[in-house]
Amino acid sequence: MKRLHVSLSVRDIEASIKFYTQLFASHPTVQREDYAKWLLDDPRVNFSIVGPTDAPGLSHLGIQVESSEELQEVHARMQATQGPVSDIADATCCYARGQKGWATDPQGVAWEGFFTHEDGLQHFGSASPVEMTPAVKEQAGQQKGCCG
Repeated sequence: MKRLHVSLSVRDIEASIKFYTQLFASHPTVQREDYAKWLLDDPRVNFSIVGPTDAPGLSHLGIQVESSEELQEVHARMQATQGPVSDIADATCCYARGQKGWATDPQGVAWEGFFTHEDGLQHFGSASPVEMTPAVKEQAGQQKGCCG
């Protein structure tokens, strides 16, 4: 089963955690000084915030999958869009390790397809090792680290 992923960049991480904890009636599944994530079942979404930043707003969207096979399916759909698409590669980011690929929509919004192998790492991660097209690199370069 797939889960929609929404990532926002925020100015004040503490205030945002308080806001979204109340809005979702749930505490974050993962919380760090620069990141928080809620894995919600109603609605089924992986919602994350990253900060602080001087450029708040939408960071990227994505589709989280539960298997490598589902990731291949999502990646095939990304390739069918005929837009800029990266290859799938191993990545460590957002305090997790897994595989991901990227696509960019016609408006320049980055979409991530990803399968998480290990969650709860103690470091955010580094720039994505995913081989990206120039358009995907440009969009990802506007984000903190690999995905936030």
